Amino acid sequence: MMRAYELMVILEGDLDEPVAQGWVKTISDGITKAGGTVHGKPDWWGKRQYAYPINKKEFGYYVVFNLVAPGGSLNELERNFRIADDVVRHKLLRLPDAEAARRGLTVAA
Repeated sequence: MMRAYELMVILEGDLDEPVAQGWVKTISDGITKAGGTVHGKPDWWGKRQYAYPINKKEFGYYVVFNLVAPGGSLNELERNFRIADDVVRHKLLRLPDAEAARRGLTVAA
């Protein structure tokens, strides 16, 4: 069953911006490889200050994805995020059906 998700990834702030933006393609490819699709363009927030220091750093690159994928198919992608040195934090949220419909993410019931 296809599920709607929102994925936010925070990348290391010390990266050069082109390298950080290269991660957007890498993440999109990982979602596609897992059988999912990214809806719309990833929302690139750019370099932002953290609310509190993380690993003694003050800044990171933020990007948000709206996507549809089979349930449980993104486990390997999340494991790769935990291993990757450039990924500071990530959060994958399953969207409620009403919110998914509001965002235009069609989910087969």
